[in-house]
Amino acid sequence: MEEFLRFVIGHLVEFPDEISITRTDLSDKVIFHIAARPSDIPRITGRSGHTIQALRSLLSASAKKHGIQAALEIIE
Repeated sequence: MEEFLRFVIGHLVEFPDEISITRTDLSDKVIFHIAARPSDIPRITGRSGHTIQALRSLLSASAKKHGIQAALEIIE
């Protein structure tokens, strides 16, 4: 799932090499934290948050296939 996020977000931002994705495993879910340049954050969130919502939906669907729950957070 992390590779999927890195691939998709890497194509959205201007500086894909500066994307940092960290994973936190909890007992019932996995949380992915994304850090990027401040100028790339609006590209990840999208207008009215539509892009980040789409990413969260895709991540959730992928996680359900693996029998887990996943969340996506942006570190600003």
